[in-house]
Amino acid sequence: MAQATAKKQKKRKKSVLKRIRQTARRTEVNRANRSRVRTAIRALRGAITSGDAATAKKLLPETLGAIDRAIRIGALKENTANRYKSSLALAVNSLGAPAQS
Repeated sequence: MAQATAKKQKKRKKSVLKRIRQTARRTEVNRANRSRVRTAIRALRGAITSGDAATAKKLLPETLGAIDRAIRIGALKENTANRYKSSLALAVNSLGAPAQS
């Protein structure tokens, strides 16, 4: 029976190790920013579904600001963020308006 020989590992260069560190750091930052945006959106959607127009109108600028910050940082793509902003603004505005039939 042939014994399996240990596969020789290639030595990692300094630049590769630095890239690994940078990627890990950037991943953590992006995850925190996306989480912040999702939490704000979740709070706003909760106010919308409960029908609380005053709270929803108060939370809307804060949520849109968090979304814009995520675009600027690069945690969210611009088109995705604009879709979020549009749908949330429509939902909040429909709370204040009387129902049309």
